[in-house]
Amino acid sequence: MRLLASALAVLALACATHQIPGTTIQDTPDTRAIVAAIDAYRKAAERRDATAVIALVSPKYFDDAGTPDPADDVDYQQLAKRITADYQQITALRLDIGVRRIDVHGDRAAAYVFYDEHYRIQTKNGEVAKSVSDNHRMLLVREDGQWKFASGL
Repeated sequence: MRLLASALAVLALACATHQIPGTTIQDTPDTRAIVAAIDAYRKAAERRDATAVIALVSPKYFDDAGTPDPADDVDYQQLAKRITADYQQITALRLDIGVRRIDVHGDRAAAYVFYDEHYRIQTKNGEVAKSVSDNHRMLLVREDGQWKFASGL
């Protein structure tokens, strides 16, 4: 009887899905790589390293900001310019990103995150502290074996 119980316990453990530590996200090579890409973005953003952020972005990047108005659309070139300009004005940045869910479909993925951002920005009237927190969706694509941001930064 003990042998049967032990065999069943081993079988149950073998069939159990593993999760990325600290999350309820299934631990797969893709989800682990996507979480790593998001963390690389967080670290580069905190350093205010526009070059490192852009290295994580697909050249096909396009974000319509969730609106039908083309005036707020951002492509790869606009993102690079915007991030560079923004980081020149920001004097300090702390960014926490909690990945809530990842949906992978072949070479495309959606990561649903909660972010909490605190920063200081230089204005013409001096430095101002700001903070933003929200739920957000980041879209990624696999290019040359690497997950790159396609929208949502």
